[in-house]
Amino acid sequence: MTPRPALALVSLILIAGAILLMLLTLLGGAIDKNPTNKFYFLEADTAGLGSAAAKTRWTFWSSCSVTDEHNVCPKVHPAYPFDPKRNFGTSDIFGGTKYYLESRFMFAFVLIALFFAVCALFLGLIALFSRIGSFLSSAMCSVALFFQTITAALMTAVYVQGRNAFRSANHTATLGRYNFGFMWAAVAALFLATVLFCVGGVTGKKDKSYTKQTGGKSFFGKKKPARDRGSFIDPERQRRMEKEDDD
Repeated sequence: MTPRPALALVSLILIAGAILLMLLTLLGGAIDKNPTNKFYFLEADTAGLGSAAAKTRWTFWSSCSVTDEHNVCPKVHPAYPFDPKRNFGTSDIFGGTKYYLESRFMFAFVLIALFFAVCALFLGLIALFSRIGSFLSSAMCSVALFFQTITAALMTAVYVQGRNAFRSANHTATLGRYNFGFMWAAVAALFLATVLFCVGGVTGKKDKSYTKQTGGKSFFGKKKPARDRGSFIDPERQRRMEKEDDD
């Protein structure tokens, strides 16, 4: 029996998990509900920087103040850039085009990754029954993996540099462990799902070719014995023929 259905099922679970993690990261800062109001990319001490609050957290949607360890984001809009100069309206802190563009591209890439991950999830249902479904799902999943990897890499580059810049300016700063964990865990889940879909498709092909090659052979590789033609001959006639041969 081919292991393709089992591999496809595991892949579907991995993709569903990746989609959930990506959605949780996207919703952080957009919805003021627990637990999404605890998710952020970077938290920094921004007291005295222009219009900034005492503490600021950056999400996909806004730079939020912090109350009781929860995000407070009064105004939200998509693809909010990480650029402290623009965010706080001051030149007393770092910022620039590099931070601005990289953080905004993150939002576009994660949406593309999410779209292809959802496509892979639905195509994965076909992979339970078909090799073609396995390869199509693997293709969709690999595209989602590509864009999700870019998103996670941009996130790491932008916010690690931002944290270091804040610390260099004598401001405490920490990375958001939830968002970083979610984004890189989604990369790992999509990678494993892509590999398992490929293995399921290739395994199904090998099983089919093996059946054709072995044909009428038994489990141990020996041919099944053909039915003795003599068994169809009338017993009385067979005895007569043997007697004639003796004479």
